[in-house]
Amino acid sequence: MSVFNYEKDADSIVTITMDMTGPVNAMNAEFREAMLDTVEKLEAETELTGVVFASAKKTFFAGGDLNELLKVEEGQEQEFFDLVQGIKDRLRRLEKLPVPVVAAINGAGLGGGFELCLSCNHRIALNHRSVQLGLPEVTLGLLPGAGGIVRMVNLLGLQNALPYLLEGKRISPDKALAAGMIHETVESPDELLPRAKAWILENKDNEEAAVQPWDREGHKIPGGASYTPKLGQVQVAAPAMLAQKTRGLLPAPEEILDCAVEAAHLDFETALRVESRGMVKLALTKEAKNMITAFFFQLNKVNGGASRPKDVEPQQTKKLGILGAGMMGQGIAYVAAKAGIEVVLKDISLEAAEKGKAYSEMLLDKAISRGRSTEEKKAQLLGLIKPTASDEDLQGCDLIVEAVFENIELKHKITQSTEQYLAEGGVWASNTSTLPITQLAEAASKPEDFIGIHFFSPVDKMPLIEIITGEKTSDTTLAKAFDFARQLNKTPIVVNDSMGFYTSRTYGTFIDEGVRMLTEGLDPVRIDSLGKALGMPVGPLAVHDETSIELTRKFLETWDSMGMKDRWGEQEAMRDVVQKLVVDRGRGGRHHGGGFYEYHEDGSKNIWPGLKDLYFNAGASIPDQDIKDRLLFRQVIEALKCLQTNVLRSVADGNIGSIMGIGAPFWTGGFLQFVNTYGLENFQSRCAELAAEYGERFECPQIVAEKIAAQETFV
Repeated sequence: MSVFNYEKDADSIVTITMDMTGPVNAMNAEFREAMLDTVEKLEAETELTGVVFASAKKTFFAGGDLNELLKVEEGQEQEFFDLVQGIKDRLRRLEKLPVPVVAAINGAGLGGGFELCLSCNHRIALNHRSVQLGLPEVTLGLLPGAGGIVRMVNLLGLQNALPYLLEGKRISPDKALAAGMIHETVESPDELLPRAKAWILENKDNEEAAVQPWDREGHKIPGGASYTPKLGQVQVAAPAMLAQKTRGLLPAPEEILDCAVEAAHLDFETALRVESRGMVKLALTKEAKNMITAFFFQLNKVNGGASRPKDVEPQQTKKLGILGAGMMGQGIAYVAAKAGIEVVLKDISLEAAEKGKAYSEMLLDKAISRGRSTEEKKAQLLGLIKPTASDEDLQGCDLIVEAVFENIELKHKITQSTEQYLAEGGVWASNTSTLPITQLAEAASKPEDFIGIHFFSPVDKMPLIEIITGEKTSDTTLAKAFDFARQLNKTPIVVNDSMGFYTSRTYGTFIDEGVRMLTEGLDPVRIDSLGKALGMPVGPLAVHDETSIELTRKFLETWDSMGMKDRWGEQEAMRDVVQKLVVDRGRGGRHHGGGFYEYHEDGSKNIWPGLKDLYFNAGASIPDQDIKDRLLFRQVIEALKCLQTNVLRSVADGNIGSIMGIGAPFWTGGFLQFVNTYGLENFQSRCAELAAEYGERFECPQIVAEKIAAQETFV
């Protein structure tokens, strides 16, 4: 049977049901061949009333073949351009058929899938939450290359199309209908095909129904062509807004904007060629290869359970106990209740526990005010959270997450006093960001049921959970933690035990290097500005203020008391800054009244003037590129060390963890993927230069030399 099932009914309507090899329909070599055969067959039909494109899969159409895109290399530009143009030719012939073509969208239609829909005269979608529509290519460092930019601009106008193209928005059918991206919705799958055929019959005598808006005589782009005064203002403002968002580090949004502006004044066919050239240009960039690797292949691998024990049955969490209703505990309570889990939120007083629950109420009120929730949903979610000061209320919890301060004695005490309330086979988890799980598990009666579940703040926004296994953690316990993370719709990476694990340990090098530069006499504004120019969300000093220099002081004390002083390298510069800012001057960070920065009531901030008096040296001179490389390479080197010593279990966990948990620049594809496209030999050489100039902490980990010798990369 063909992968495109061709069926003609008594009304001379042909239904093409896409059922390609594999789990989804995709724009690959098989598609190109099937689409060419189908178009030629349709063009040869002597009696044809209309065409319906449908899918035999749960998704309508999944998009392009990213494996093909990853393989495109320099020297293959013309070959790839011809391939892209070939796809466009098939879609162009489809939309130029003398009869109406309808897309019957039963599931997600994203990227190439939505470009296929745009090539149909009429689009009908199932109105269900599983159906998502849009052009998210920008999130993979690419652009919609099968006519998506050109058709969206011609359909919606330049100004209205740009948010969908530049932000990669995925939207529901009702929103797509309101935006004019589709024409109709139906409420059940059984209605799709009948409604599609009915529309064709209703319009069989309407010649315009078979002609795309951009192919009609006198077609004008909504909002006008790009050279009109109003759109001229958009063209001036858009690049500046893009530069602010991407900092010039992501080529895809800029290329999309260029192609969209061209589409708004060139003829349709020429605009399609411009779009193809843009696609070829982006496919060759290291940014696209990095982002495709991380955000598609490795993210799917992580979420798909590559790190989860395969032989353990699903472990659903039904009743969750949370110890500590502070910033972390209250956030965990909210996301768990949102997932439908019964939550017991315990603190030392009922008042403190209720205050923790009030956080959920505040978030829900905000969602209601924005039209994203209802009073009914609010009541339902809040009804799942029980604030308490009583240990007995934890009885029967199948998972308890301890979320108290990073003090090993305190955590041991809490484990010993409340572990007894776990249900039979229940799991105990510590939400610790640094303390070794094996040592924390020493207080547990069943260390095999003990695990680390490291949430990131704010819990309701951060997508990552870092799961840490101790020496005795069982596979069932790991599966329980993994499945809990997926219940919360979080991405779980799994790492082995170590002080600081992976994310905190690697992230710590970023703030440490920022502090070192400060003590070397560099301007703090320059340090933070170049940290942002690198692609980190904020500079190292600014983020240290947010996470608290006072907390760093406590961490240093804790590690020293545990015999782990300078475990991952000397920290004399950090100790000097902690002493001079926190101990001597009471500047512990933003939430302690200020640290490196001063904070004002209007939301503004500036570097604390005393900082320059303490450290600034006008004679200190370091090239900008060295500053950026020091901030990036310190983190990459630490990630490599984590992989080398088996703290990291997989490259995928390392890349996804660095992006979602640490804030690694998107363009890198994660800290380990960065080494691949930088070039392993080049990375080794640059490490040697940095080590010679700035110290042994930049020495290249042995694992890089091993990969070079084996002619391998980090996959």
